[in-house]
Amino acid sequence: MASFRTIASEQLTNKTIHASRMMMSVLEQQTEFLFSYGTLQSATVQLATFGRLLDGQPDALLGYSIVMIEIEDQDFVDTSGTPHHRNLRFTGARSDIVEGTRLSLTNSELDLADSYEPSNYERIQVQLRSGATAWVYITRNSR
Repeated sequence: MASFRTIASEQLTNKTIHASRMMMSVLEQQTEFLFSYGTLQSATVQLATFGRLLDGQPDALLGYSIVMIEIEDQDFVDTSGTPHHRNLRFTGARSDIVEGTRLSLTNSELDLADSYEPSNYERIQVQLRSGATAWVYITRNSR
């Protein structure tokens, strides 16, 4: 027969495991903002990447301009439909404005966005014109 101490220990362990799972679920559902100025605004790309359409609001990024680059990552080209893509260049000039969409997504979906973007892109945090803090993708040599 199990002792009271063993039963209590098992119950505590089960509660800890349950609390950990709940915390992971909450983190997965936590909303993040991602500023898109390119292909992630496309319904086709969103459905292929996230399996759903994301909620989004128009917003803008100040102090950056758009430049065109050619992507060599064939998987990305296949999903996006073109090798030529817009990319950000930091200028610091408040007069330079990039219009786009502030997308709402979960942490898990943010990981999917990381997988979608080409390998030479990095994700950084920026403040948008609306005052919201959002993630944005740029090529590694754009800053």
